[in-house]
Amino acid sequence: MTWIDLRSDTVTRPTPAMRAAMLSAEVGDDVYGEDPTVNVLEARLAAELGFESGLFLPSGTQSNLVAVMAHCERGDEYLVGMDAHTYKFEGGGAAVLGSIQPQPIPHAPDGTLSLEALAAAVKPLDVHFARTRLLCLENTWHGRALPLEYLAAARAFCTQRGLAMHLDGARLFNAAIACGVTPRAIAAHFDSVSVCFSKGLGAPVGAVLVGTRALIDRARRWRKVAGGGMRQAGILAAACLYALDHHVERLAEDHARAARLAMALRELPGLTVAGQHTNMVFIEVPAGRLAAFKAHLNAARVRLSIGYLPQIRMVTHLDVDDAGIARTIEAFRAFFV
Repeated sequence: MTWIDLRSDTVTRPTPAMRAAMLSAEVGDDVYGEDPTVNVLEARLAAELGFESGLFLPSGTQSNLVAVMAHCERGDEYLVGMDAHTYKFEGGGAAVLGSIQPQPIPHAPDGTLSLEALAAAVKPLDVHFARTRLLCLENTWHGRALPLEYLAAARAFCTQRGLAMHLDGARLFNAAIACGVTPRAIAAHFDSVSVCFSKGLGAPVGAVLVGTRALIDRARRWRKVAGGGMRQAGILAAACLYALDHHVERLAEDHARAARLAMALRELPGLTVAGQHTNMVFIEVPAGRLAAFKAHLNAARVRLSIGYLPQIRMVTHLDVDDAGIARTIEAFRAFFV
């Protein structure tokens, strides 16, 4: 049996058609700005999301990093959720490489950051404090699409306070599908947006940062400093273009499969389904059964990220079809009897 891998939507492999697009990509030296496929990708995503310019980077982590460094200067700070990827899972890059201080804010259950808490965290203009410059939000957050009305309120807050807004849009297209709006309707609230292509969109690598031309010019310099300048990167950009053409609308299939999986698992005794949002299902397994549960799933060739905590995240993606969901449900049923 083949493995069913539900650890993350980053485990997707390029489809044969995507590989063919990569093989036939027209390329040039992107550091010189001469890769035509990269240029098409940058211009297309910027236009579709309503921005002046775009920048192709190797990863979403580097895209967020150069965005923060382009918005802020040494000694500035950015406001960010304390469980956000840009704060918790990106190696502290903004602080380590940019000397930019993060100010973490607790998340509400829906992924929002309280405007009252944000207001209290903004520093006064005083030599004792870092200068608050930027608010970073994440969409989706633990699979949750941020409410559209909250984005509008956060935009108004930042405008009033003179702050820029950056979106870690690692799963922006999942959020748009879930909200029934265009990605541009979400991006319109932000000064910059990072889009990752190596998650639900199924490309092997790559992210695009969009913003004003001046912001992207600064980000391009920081990309070079961070080692992100690539040469014949059109081979990678071609996969991202293919994903935009063929893998966006199908994200609804991942959401539907996650919902089907969660519904079936809710029926099992001894297992708690903590929630299901877009393409993610969160379950809780008693700590004393985790080792046996992991061994059972390995035997069934179902792969989850099982550590020492009771809560486990399961993520659907384009490499998990209906048959894979059915096999996963049966494997769970055989354990939770």
